[in-house]
Amino acid sequence: MATNQILNETIATYQQGTSLPYSPLLQVKLAKSGEVIEIRNGGYGSDAVAHPTNLMQFYALTDRGPNANSEGALGEGKMFPTPDYTPRIGLFELTQAGKIIKIKDILLKDTSGKPISGLPNQANFGGTGETPYDVSGNPILVDSTKPFNKTTNPTKTDNFGLDGEGLVALKDGTFWVSDEYGPHIVHFDATGKEIGRINAFADDARNNLIVNQKQVLLPAEFANRRANRGMEGLAITPDETTLVGIMQSTMDNPTKAVRKQDITRIVTINLQTGKVSQYLYKQEKAQNSNSGIVALDNHNFLVIERDGGFELQKPGVQKHIYKISLDGATDLESIKESKNIQQNDKLGLMLSGKTVEQYLLDITALNKNSGWDTLIKSGIQPVSKKLVLDAVKAFNYPHDKLEGLWLMGDGRLGLLNDDDFATWSTDGVLEQKQLDKTKTNIDSNRLYIATGVEY
Repeated sequence: MATNQILNETIATYQQGTSLPYSPLLQVKLAKSGEVIEIRNGGYGSDAVAHPTNLMQFYALTDRGPNANSEGALGEGKMFPTPDYTPRIGLFELTQAGKIIKIKDILLKDTSGKPISGLPNQANFGGTGETPYDVSGNPILVDSTKPFNKTTNPTKTDNFGLDGEGLVALKDGTFWVSDEYGPHIVHFDATGKEIGRINAFADDARNNLIVNQKQVLLPAEFANRRANRGMEGLAITPDETTLVGIMQSTMDNPTKAVRKQDITRIVTINLQTGKVSQYLYKQEKAQNSNSGIVALDNHNFLVIERDGGFELQKPGVQKHIYKISLDGATDLESIKESKNIQQNDKLGLMLSGKTVEQYLLDITALNKNSGWDTLIKSGIQPVSKKLVLDAVKAFNYPHDKLEGLWLMGDGRLGLLNDDDFATWSTDGVLEQKQLDKTKTNIDSNRLYIATGVEY
């Protein structure tokens, strides 16, 4: 039986959500309540992407591993219950029986082949000053047998550590992964070993994409990403020439004072010519999350835009898929300078001496309905967008983090959520991640397949 026929005959099984397999990773007894929670070795929801040659298979990406906001002796930070966890790519397959099986894991490794972790980078390699804590609330130090010392025994970092959020699978068997902290875009071979990298840090020798004897970097202003809301989505054009990344939320450009807005950025990187372009994307609500992107062709894409709510806890959440087009949108890198428009080496395009984010905030403060209109009148047109799927209406979608977008063809879309390894935190306290108010429905990775989507 042909693969496409098998998919057509079994697709109804997957339309209301099918769980991905997982195994227990760790059980933790909570000090305050005595409750035992299960941290699951799942977490394959950061992104999903089609296998380049097998219609029944898809790849799914984990993020940095189980983690939660925390505060300890060294101030605010992140708890890592399993600090040695290695981020990975899973290969999964749909079966005729309506189940999902995992074929294999590909552990992500550094340039020497050593497995990486999700621990923070050092500041000059894209770190954002996170303090890592273990499950007991103790700082994770370089030498755990000795007390903390900022110089001789600091907190542990991993310059190859990633919080992977965007995934691209190429026909040659290699992968590109984007990260929401650095932000980094890393090229891995078929075994998961790093073979290339693109970020905004010119002094990082790992940036090895050289075109016409010039190092290709992300625009410098991308270093001003909002921590934990960096390059959440990554795609590649069908001809595999151009990477396309989308930022999750408004960047802290120039400072975090501008972050509570609906202005986000898309970046394209032509791997053959080295040309870098930027475009603006307007969200439906301030501080929404753009959490996935996939290419339909070289100009049109599907984008996940969502909020962070649970439909079963507070109805009325947003989990949308939009079709966007770069046609007609303004490339910020190509705007010519004038008296009031300049290109700054560190902050990017400047309007009347202000970053684009700062300019929009100030105009909106004067007249809240005129900010984007003023940008457009200044010659800056955002990408066009059209709603093609409301996941809540289609599936009564219960998850908070719709992040994986599997383009299946013939009007079909696979949607995958990030379950955070079934863990959550409230006010820095670790807990089981639940979908409903009664806390009887533990979150898990589930694949939903939409049909008849007009993309």
